[in-house]
Amino acid sequence: MNVIDAQNVSKNYGSSRALSSLTLSVAPASVYALLGPNGSGKTTFVKSVLGLVRANSGTILINGIDSNDPKSREGVAYLPEKFNFFPYYTIDGVVKFYGSMKGLSGSELDDRCHLALKTLGIDDLVGKKVKECSKGQLQRTGIASMLMGNNNLLILDEPFSGLDPIAIKELKDLLRSLKEQGKTLFINSHILSEMEKLCDHAAILNKGECLAQGELQSMLNGKSLEDFFYERVKQ
Repeated sequence: MNVIDAQNVSKNYGSSRALSSLTLSVAPASVYALLGPNGSGKTTFVKSVLGLVRANSGTILINGIDSNDPKSREGVAYLPEKFNFFPYYTIDGVVKFYGSMKGLSGSELDDRCHLALKTLGIDDLVGKKVKECSKGQLQRTGIASMLMGNNNLLILDEPFSGLDPIAIKELKDLLRSLKEQGKTLFINSHILSEMEKLCDHAAILNKGECLAQGELQSMLNGKSLEDFFYERVKQ
């Protein structure tokens, strides 16, 4: 069973078409990239997967459950492009908050929080408040929060945003490790060079239309992702 199975999904905002009959599927334990310029429909699709907006037509199943059913979001973690939280919370407090939302408590919550912070290299930020953190530190905090609970589908919107080259390399290694653990990663990103190294499958959207999708290397057929993307979007 696919983790995400979307069939003929269309969404309008008034007279503006955001998605047009989009069909795609995401297999378990894979890294799937949703690519496209600004305004291509990527965010609308993610919001539809998360049940934040309802498509005008078509269906989206998450682990076999309709995305409009709250039960479909059990086991799903989401990282927005600009992760933030209440400014007076500490970094470890933020991560524990998300852990408690996933049903963790007591020593298990403490242990999972410590491991998540250490995995992201921010265990030295314990006690530091959100308002005192850089964008990169907040991004790492958001990713650490995704590791709390038993999530099998991780949806990341521009996860490399605000990260320096070392942090980008560490994040790619972490994402590969999560895939090896059986997690499914669905990623929106504009950093094509990084996605080419990371993802198994991809879809390219523009103005709500799917221009290409499939297993990445077969789709590229020897071209770079950057060249392939440019050719398709500029047609």
